[in-house]
Amino acid sequence: MPKTLVVLPTYNEAENLPPMVAALFDLGIAGLELLVVDDNSPDGTGQIAEELAQAHPGRLHVLHRPDKQGLGTAYVAGFQQALANGADYVIEMDADFSHPPATIPQMLAAMVEYDVVVGSRYVPGGRLDERWSPWRRLLSWWANSVYARLILGLHVHDATAGFKCFRRQVLADIPWNGIYSNGYAFQVEVAYICQRRGYRVLEIPIYFQERAHGQSKMSWRVSLEAAWRVWQMKWRY
Repeated sequence: MPKTLVVLPTYNEAENLPPMVAALFDLGIAGLELLVVDDNSPDGTGQIAEELAQAHPGRLHVLHRPDKQGLGTAYVAGFQQALANGADYVIEMDADFSHPPATIPQMLAAMVEYDVVVGSRYVPGGRLDERWSPWRRLLSWWANSVYARLILGLHVHDATAGFKCFRRQVLADIPWNGIYSNGYAFQVEVAYICQRRGYRVLEIPIYFQERAHGQSKMSWRVSLEAAWRVWQMKWRY
């Protein structure tokens, strides 16, 4: 059976992590393992992750980092450990239930024909939480389906999607030491590299739910970084 590893970056996700771990293991996917990458969360998420690892020996792993270093570097560290652990498929997703765990079997089924499968908010059938304001919906749609696609010529409609499944060959091939984006722009850069290298990418629709617990990591600073990093990618590549 292929080995699938889910990378879950965490920072202050103490309330979300236990139910997320339970939801993922309840999927009943053979060979499924989890890797929590915690950035020294002050709410004790790292300790909770250790307790969960003891409850699921050999299936849940924890990578502790000394401080908050950003989403992009957390994923790179997680991807590298996933490859070292022999994963055949690697899934990245948030730990706050904004990405539906129930979609994972569909993603894995599509890996028979594709190299990367993206859980997308902006393909037919994709939806956003009804609690999003009209302004937030417009800004997100513009950034993902217009701005990044127009500047970079991206084919994907959800440029900053953080719910993806990769073949190990894809992650082994991407030059991680050459990626400078760290926030949501990290997802744009990975999508751009995958397209430039000719990987077969499929977007499947998801319902993007607002987090139930904790605070969003999105800020104006992160948004501005993503906006100018898109131009930097165009110049660099």
